[in-house]
Amino acid sequence: MYFSNKVQNLNIIYNIAIGLTERLLKFIALFNQKIKFGVEGRSQTFSTLRNTIQATDKCIWFHCASLGEYEQGLPVFKEIKKLYKSHKIILTFFSPSGYEIRKNTEIADAVLYLPIDTKQNAKRFVNHINPELTVFVKYDIWPNYLNELKKIKGRAILISALFRKNQSYFKWYGRFMRDTLFAFEHIFTQDDKSKKLLETIGYHNTSVSGDTRFDRVYSQLEQNNSLDFVSEFKAENLCFVAGSTWPEDEDILVDHINTSTDKTKFIIAPHNIKSAQIQKLKQSIKKKAILFSEKEGALLHDFQVLIVDTIGLLSKIYFYADIAYVGGAIGTTGLHNILEPAVFGVPIIIGYNHKKFPEATRMIKNAGVLEIKDVEGFQLIMSKLYEDKTFLSALGEKNSDFIKKNTGAVVQIMDYLRI
Repeated sequence: MYFSNKVQNLNIIYNIAIGLTERLLKFIALFNQKIKFGVEGRSQTFSTLRNTIQATDKCIWFHCASLGEYEQGLPVFKEIKKLYKSHKIILTFFSPSGYEIRKNTEIADAVLYLPIDTKQNAKRFVNHINPELTVFVKYDIWPNYLNELKKIKGRAILISALFRKNQSYFKWYGRFMRDTLFAFEHIFTQDDKSKKLLETIGYHNTSVSGDTRFDRVYSQLEQNNSLDFVSEFKAENLCFVAGSTWPEDEDILVDHINTSTDKTKFIIAPHNIKSAQIQKLKQSIKKKAILFSEKEGALLHDFQVLIVDTIGLLSKIYFYADIAYVGGAIGTTGLHNILEPAVFGVPIIIGYNHKKFPEATRMIKNAGVLEIKDVEGFQLIMSKLYEDKTFLSALGEKNSDFIKKNTGAVVQIMDYLRI
């Protein structure tokens, strides 16, 4: 009875907090453009549903927190779409960075912002689409939505899940969130540690399938990755590509670029492409630099630095890299996707704050990824890569082999769904 009351109390606290959050976001939206996108988008979700999904439609629901989770889930989404050809697909995002970039994706019949996880929103949403199958990617686990899925007895799975022992599910006070996980009929984890953590709370419907991102990036090899402007810019030179960089990454990169005496070409694709940040970056570079937005009519091979002030091209730009740097781990913002350059057989440099990204630890151990802490460390690594082409090539081969060996998660998930 004691624990039952505690769970009930936490449930009440959660629902009060989530209701207050919904109101607070509307206030913050008055001052924050990103939050404003989410608030305005959620206000249109139910009207879009009414116009798109009818009571007679059979539905599949995919949910992703943001763009990264969408890319992670996409190879599974594609296979499910083939398997359930007569169903309508609803894709939801929580973050504007996912919705705004993929709102026109052909994978779904309706792309929506997921309404805030109040009991009323969850019941209204789930009852309207009545999904035959629901797929959540990695995390972004919302109790009220999952409780409603349990009520309608809809199938729900969690894919590419990654758990850590410091999460609330595995703490004495985490019973409320733990119970939520049991709404999933099966959880596919990225690693054995996550599977074992789930078993400590009595959840046993698990499989270690690995990370579906490996399948996603491996499929990039089947695409046409050529970009004429990058070919012109690179010409026959060694090309260094820095992707998803933040100011702390750029401080290190710019120091190296400004002191570089060779003919290496540098491409920088910042995470933040706001004009003020881009101009600040360009002005800090002493070499001849050009923005992607300035390329029309320019003789690109005359420039040494190309700054990509747009989105959606990075995965193809990595195709041209001889050396790659992936941002986010020098500071505390979080390491970005190191699998995208790895699939092309490129040696990769990252910052040292990568402990929450198991693929980074594994790839460092595999010796295809190198970590740095400061400018001096970066300069040493770059000197080694410049001087020893055999070393450079060996690192790249280790990364491409690592990607290939870790594919197969999609097949395992789809084998389960076909049963």
